[in-house]
Amino acid sequence: MTFGVLLLIALALTFDFLNGFHDSANSIATVVSTRVLSPRIAIVWAAFFNFIAFLFFGLHVANTIGKGIIDITIVDKQVIFGALIGACSWNLITWFFGLPTSSSHALIGGMIGAAMVKAGPKSLVWSGILKTVTFIFVSPIAGLILGLLFGIAVYWIFRRSAPLKVDHIFRKGQLISAALYSLGHGGNDAQKTMGIIASLLFSAGLLGSKFYIPFWVVIVCHTAIALGTMFGGWRIVKTMGQKVAKLKPVDGFCAEAGAAVMLFTSSAFGIPVSTTHTITGAIMGIGSVRRISAVRWGVAGRIVWAWLLTVPCTAAISALAYFLVPK
Repeated sequence: MTFGVLLLIALALTFDFLNGFHDSANSIATVVSTRVLSPRIAIVWAAFFNFIAFLFFGLHVANTIGKGIIDITIVDKQVIFGALIGACSWNLITWFFGLPTSSSHALIGGMIGAAMVKAGPKSLVWSGILKTVTFIFVSPIAGLILGLLFGIAVYWIFRRSAPLKVDHIFRKGQLISAALYSLGHGGNDAQKTMGIIASLLFSAGLLGSKFYIPFWVVIVCHTAIALGTMFGGWRIVKTMGQKVAKLKPVDGFCAEAGAAVMLFTSSAFGIPVSTTHTITGAIMGIGSVRRISAVRWGVAGRIVWAWLLTVPCTAAISALAYFLVPK
């Protein structure tokens, strides 16, 4: 393994760390904003389930990223470098402004930008790209619907229960829903870095003639995202936990449970969705159960604009970064 490959693996793990750092708010915002857990304990809780997610999920998403977005035969160090620089830069920019955008789509945009510069449109795997782009819209809508349905069902079941009893039940229930959401987050997001590292190793001839995900790659990627989660993205917690909709423990449970169902399903089908989009949609869904005005749609609108800009902006940054690497 050459020094250049090692440096790119380190850069990929930096992206994975930033993914956890950037998206930690998604994992802990609801459980912190409802005061079920303190921020410190919530971060450890989320990081633990991020790490052990590899025990519960296959590697379908990693394979999609590794060979289902751009043609694996055109991948080289320059393409990987451009993709990772684009994704890392966008994560840092949106973290600074407190915007919960998608690390997943940042990486995909970065891959598209670098591949386009190297080999043009023929280098793109349109089936994988279209599936991913479709879920930019499907995942928040599905999250919203699931959050709404969970909310309607739970509110109806406990309609005659005293508020204090409901609060007591769902303070415990939210520990389970937060754990499930963090499992889904780790199971979907860590695999994206696995795919990029595996494609690098394959292009360098280190995997032989068959593309696969080495087990050591699985472990280091889950470790990196868990460490990123432990350091936390505090600027985004406030946006996710309070600015979109004010939550009670029962609301947090419904939002996390709805988002977890979406993440488990998408991971099973190998679809790299945005955990950020999914949980934001679920929070909007449960917020609208009480009344439509409970959701701060102006804040939600700014978040959506940031989502739509992610792929083109990271593609542009990665295309520029591609030219900075000595050929």
